[in-house]
Amino acid sequence: MKIKVNRKELVKHINIVQKAISNRTTKQILEGILLIAEDNILTLIASDEKISIKSKLSTIVNKSGKCVVNARLFGEIIRRLQDDVIDITVNQNNMNINAKRSDFNIQVQNEEEFPNLPRMDDGLNFEIDSEDLKDAVRKTTFAVSIDETRINFTGVFMDVNPEEINFVAIDGFRMALKSIKTKTETKTSVIIPARALNELVKIIEEEEKIIKVDLSFNQIKFTLDNAELYSTLIPGEFFKYEGLIRKNHTTVASTNIFELQNALERASLLAKEERANLVKLDVHDSDILITSNSEIGSVKENVESQVDGEGLKIAFNSKYLLEGIKNMTSETLKLNFTDSVNPCIITEEEDPDYIYLVLPVRLAN
Repeated sequence: MKIKVNRKELVKHINIVQKAISNRTTKQILEGILLIAEDNILTLIASDEKISIKSKLSTIVNKSGKCVVNARLFGEIIRRLQDDVIDITVNQNNMNINAKRSDFNIQVQNEEEFPNLPRMDDGLNFEIDSEDLKDAVRKTTFAVSIDETRINFTGVFMDVNPEEINFVAIDGFRMALKSIKTKTETKTSVIIPARALNELVKIIEEEEKIIKVDLSFNQIKFTLDNAELYSTLIPGEFFKYEGLIRKNHTTVASTNIFELQNALERASLLAKEERANLVKLDVHDSDILITSNSEIGSVKENVESQVDGEGLKIAFNSKYLLEGIKNMTSETLKLNFTDSVNPCIITEEEDPDYIYLVLPVRLAN
């Protein structure tokens, strides 16, 4: 292999594919990036066997070839060079990286042991607006479970329908649901690992408009302008989330998101001192009284609110309330209550396609 490549462009594409590499891999080959040089294109591929990322950039290829180079070392060398253009030559198991005042020689591995990219034969495909996808990922992945014994809840459920796609995350204490209006002409559903979606969002560039999605038996592929992300899907059934969404509520409180968030953050300073992270809400008339007690003190916060319906006293883990509210972007939200033991459904004014549901904590009295 012998190529001449723009250093800044190479750094950009190294950063993209490195996101697929796991810090916990026990296979040396998976610590590397597969480089393929041919037809004046340099292809970079990295994988942890569950997530794979492929990226391409234009380069001058004087001699085609393939090799696997340690991603961490290769990335650090290229980033620290100062030249605009660098020469890379691979001869057997040695890579020479040459710039005006720098000359590196590092070992590389044979590409034959590197895993192949998944085949996406005869699957379904559709397109998603990139901004809609980024918004859906941001508003759901934080709510997945971290309990590996409940593997289905560690991913985001993508429920694809002809008119919309629902992204759903559940961890047993709360649920986040974001709907995207789109034409798919497809009906299917899969569970996507949250990490795959979070890494995908990091590599979507501002100029990206449309993301192509391909589904096969146990794989999903996202195609961007200059990159592709593959992920193994999580097998099994997901929770029937539709039954959690109630339409009728006895109490509805409308309030300013930032005032509620700030009040909850202050109250949680004491709530965090207790294991349950408990805050109590007394919803009545024209405000919400937030209280929290611990062995070292107590706090009361009043938040102005427009309350329709019956008064209500209810308690929550402050962490679950705050994490949902922090991902909302409107000025006003609505807290929809049925009673003190059923879930509270939180909606925001400017995004009717987003629902955040959180279970209350039952109080002894």
